[in-house]
Amino acid sequence: MADFTQIHYEVSEAVATITLARPDKMNAFTGVMMHELLKAFDQVDADDAVRAVIVTGDGKAFCAGADLSGGAKTFDDGDWSSPNDDRVRRDGGGQVTLRIFDCKKPVIGAINGAAVGIGATMTLPMDVRLASTAARIGFVFTRRGIVPEACSSWFLPRVVGISRAAEWVYTGRILSAQEALDGGLVRALHAPDDLLPAARTLAREIADNTSGVSVALSRQMLWRMLGASHPMDAHRADSRGIQLRGRSGDAHEGVTSFLEKRAAKFTDSVSRDLPDIFPEWEDPSFS
Repeated sequence: MADFTQIHYEVSEAVATITLARPDKMNAFTGVMMHELLKAFDQVDADDAVRAVIVTGDGKAFCAGADLSGGAKTFDDGDWSSPNDDRVRRDGGGQVTLRIFDCKKPVIGAINGAAVGIGATMTLPMDVRLASTAARIGFVFTRRGIVPEACSSWFLPRVVGISRAAEWVYTGRILSAQEALDGGLVRALHAPDDLLPAARTLAREIADNTSGVSVALSRQMLWRMLGASHPMDAHRADSRGIQLRGRSGDAHEGVTSFLEKRAAKFTDSVSRDLPDIFPEWEDPSFS
């Protein structure tokens, strides 16, 4: 297991909690934090004992955005070999959001305080966002002279709709927790002391009652179909998923436990039994 310096990683009762841990800097995002988050989600996927993930912040903030201690040149890539050099360095926030997007476990954001810039956009690929009543959220890029990052131009309109996403990005204003709730960015608001217990209750509901493989596959299906061009794409994936999982031990147990009126005991593992239902193939029978 990796050693972390800017995040905390803890697993308890099938739930991994990832805590952004620079409280003296309002958990501002750095290159170190980026790499540690990538490693943490690698650990999540590799550990079959983890069934759900909570991401939160230490102290009064969730994440106050990029660390601006570098001053005016914080977002400057530095000197290139020529003014016409068109090389592009990958956005660090985007690497994090794409890793969360690819995670095989459901991810719950527990936004405990200020979530600004990358602090807001890193939550977009999380499956459910809960927020403290003390939270403040801002897509402030235009007020910093830059543009949305972390794949948020793809995620945000899909989460809240294009008109609201445009308003929030163009103005760059700080949203209250209530406006974030009313806009559909977060599912529920909780008193500060109740936020993590609420997130954990949701995580445990998933962990205690469902097949880990079914949840992992369902997560892929829901997110990937957001970019599908036609419902036939979903029909192909659904049909393959039902065929492959319908013969599984978990499917047999799910039906048997229901008929016997008892709690299911699912034994399939994500690392071993997760099928690929998105191969690059075309079946003429689906024409």
